[in-house]
Amino acid sequence: MVREKRSVGFYVLAAFFVLFVLFLYGPLSAVFILSFQGPQGGLTFPLNGVSLRWFQNLFERQAVGDFGASFGRSLMLGLMVMAATVAVSLLAGLAFRRKFVGATPLFYLTVASLVVPSIIVSLGIGVLFQQFGFRPAWFSSAYGAHLTWTLPFGVLIMFAVFNRFSPAYEEAARDLGASSWQTFYHVVLPMIAPSLIGVGLFGFSLSYDEFARTLMTSGSTNTLPLEIYGMTTNVTTPVLYALGTVTTVFSFLVILVTLGIILLMGRRRARA
Repeated sequence: MVREKRSVGFYVLAAFFVLFVLFLYGPLSAVFILSFQGPQGGLTFPLNGVSLRWFQNLFERQAVGDFGASFGRSLMLGLMVMAATVAVSLLAGLAFRRKFVGATPLFYLTVASLVVPSIIVSLGIGVLFQQFGFRPAWFSSAYGAHLTWTLPFGVLIMFAVFNRFSPAYEEAARDLGASSWQTFYHVVLPMIAPSLIGVGLFGFSLSYDEFARTLMTSGSTNTLPLEIYGMTTNVTTPVLYALGTVTTVFSFLVILVTLGIILLMGRRRARA
């Protein structure tokens, strides 16, 4: 049996991949380990015992930080952004399937916010709200700021989906007497549903951990990223690591649940 000889480029790419994985997950593993520090433990290695003390501390009254409220705001804001991103991206994808006047300028106007620095967008929206006499808040100005970040990605994804979507399925449904609404609901929507779930997950994750576009638009209340940032300058206990571990696990759970739903839908569609 002849073994294939590996080239130098293969080993270089393999080494680069290993370094990338270590750089990506090394800090996460350090935070995870340090979150189990003993009651007398500090912010650095070595571990001074092992306990769940700092996870319990998350649910206690804090001298600095409000974990529960900030997490609730980020969760609600993420869900609001997710719903709007899915709805608008779907409608935009359907609209751009047909040519209409101003389609090209509208497209470039939609994706233009990806070019502008996030902090500038945040500053501009915050100043605009104050100029018109409105108080910036996470559910208004921050909501709009997050949509300027998530909608372009959602629209681009739906463009790619509909570019690969064959109109033959819709034509066959109409030949069988289905109306436009029935064609969309019973043919188009089930076929693009996994992509819509992906757009929703993308919108939620971008909003959930967004910092720059929230900094000047959340008003007097913090979302979770802002709360964590504030804690880095005030908190001197491993409770910060415990919070990082909990939020990271939550993010992975959301991703796993979403992937599970997509796989389940794919299996049902294959059986049908």
